[in-house]
Amino acid sequence: MEIWINPACSKCRSALSLLDAEGADYTVRRYLDEPPTVGELEDVLRRLGLEPWDIARTGERVAGELGMDAWPRDDSRRAQWLEALAAHPILIQRPIITADDGTTVVGRTPDAVRSVLP
Repeated sequence: MEIWINPACSKCRSALSLLDAEGADYTVRRYLDEPPTVGELEDVLRRLGLEPWDIARTGERVAGELGMDAWPRDDSRRAQWLEALAAHPILIQRPIITADDGTTVVGRTPDAVRSVLP
């Protein structure tokens, strides 16, 4: 299992605490230090059943600078969204947990985190 975290994020710290309490075996990826590629984002989005705008943190300063609120949320601009998330990983919702069986969740709640445990 891999969990993408920002150590400054309370939801990420809570998810890690829950995984530790359950004795889960996981690898931490500090995605701000090791940003995902567009391909990795596409894979995670496919597993989540979501689109890039669904996991974008549009309240971040850089989102405002990019004007993301005005970007169309459709296939014609999907690549633009993916490229922005890869270039500015602070825009990616967190934590994202990918289980060994392929199950993937945005682990913002304890129930979501538990859903990837074996």
